[in-house]
Amino acid sequence: MTVPASVFIRPATIADVSAMFRIRTSVRENTLTVEELAQLGVTPESLAQAVSGAVCAWVAEVAGEPVGFSMVDLATACLFAAFVQPAHEGRGIGKRLIRVSEEALFQRHAVAWLETARNSRAAGVYRHLGWGNERDVGDGDVRMEKQRA
Repeated sequence: MTVPASVFIRPATIADVSAMFRIRTSVRENTLTVEELAQLGVTPESLAQAVSGAVCAWVAEVAGEPVGFSMVDLATACLFAAFVQPAHEGRGIGKRLIRVSEEALFQRHAVAWLETARNSRAAGVYRHLGWGNERDVGDGDVRMEKQRA
C-alpha cells in the first residue's frame, strides 16, 4: 500500500510531546503505559528536553494530525522509536519515518543499531529495509544493525 499524499513528515517540537505519548501508548505491539514509560525514564520532560536539544525526532501528520513518530539517539547511533497509530498502519508511514531517522544517523555514523522483539511486525519491517546482523539480547529481543550505503 502506498502512503497518501497528505502525509507530511517533519521534525518534532516540544508541542508534539503529548501527541507522541498518545501515539506511543496506542500501539498494538510493544505496548507500554505512561507509567511504564516513566519507569524507563521516558517522561514528557525527558522527551521535551531531547527534542529541544537536537533534531532527533520526527512526526508524521495526516491532515495536520500527528499519527506517527520516530526518534533516534544521535550520540549512540540508536534508532529507538518508530511508532504509528493502529488506524494508520500499512500505509508506509512507519517506513518513511524509519528512513528519515536513518538519514540523520548515517550523517554521523557508519553503522546504526536498534533493539526490537525478534518476532514482531516491526522486526519484519526493519529486515525489509535492510537491517540485519541480528544478535540475541534476551527476553525475545534482538539487536539489529544497518550500515550506511
